Amino acid sequence: MKFHFLSSNNPEAKEAEKKLVNIHGQNSVDEADYIIPIGGDGLLLRSLHSFNELNKPFFGINFGSIGFLMNNISDEDLKDMITNAKKSTFKPLKMSALSNNNEKFEAYAYNEVSLMRQTHLASKIKIKINNQVKMEELICDGVLLSTSAGSTAYNLSAHGSILPLDSNILALTPISAFRPRRWRGALLSEISKIEFEVLENNDRSSSVTADNVEFRNINKVNISSSDENKCTVLFDSKHSIEDKILNEQFNF
Repeated sequence: MKFHFLSSNNPEAKEAEKKLVNIHGQNSVDEADYIIPIGGDGLLLRSLHSFNELNKPFFGINFGSIGFLMNNISDEDLKDMITNAKKSTFKPLKMSALSNNNEKFEAYAYNEVSLMRQTHLASKIKIKINNQVKMEELICDGVLLSTSAGSTAYNLSAHGSILPLDSNILALTPISAFRPRRWRGALLSEISKIEFEVLENNDRSSSVTADNVEFRNINKVNISSSDENKCTVLFDSKHSIEDKILNEQFNF
């Protein structure tokens, strides 16, 4: 069992990486059987983006502030924890965007794609689902589409629904909606095709972000769930991600 360890800049994470490398050795990412990010959720997401093409499982160890997608280190041997771990498949969103100058952008997101206003003026956004207009005009700070894996991140902060990992559902959530004020979003099938069109985009410019990649002055965004770049993420069998998601729904 070969590991490739990488850590955040957190001193405790660096020290943990050093100890684990001393015990298990360090292999190149190409030769390793497992990729072990040590830090927080942000490091895991960056690792998924960097190494998804290698088709290797990820086992994150938590040394971040929240670490919802990470595992807490224990006295058990790392090899035993990984052998008994539960597998979850993270299926990303594929985002394609068109700027006001007709530039085309593409990116993948394992957590969410968010469209946000760039100026003091609220954004005005038309929303289509499967080529049908479902909202002619959403006046808001922004709107996001979240995967089930990302539903406890920005989506939850925007009062979106928490989704079980195996739900095959996407969460469409407004960010500070002004009109319609009472609209709380929608739950969509994973096979849905979503389009955001920025209205009055010259005066009400907006940017789109796919996880940690941002593009500005956007006119239109198309999003769909993708079978490309899927990743396997491992979770300690005694503290599964399913239990974390369930428990999060009862936290106040």
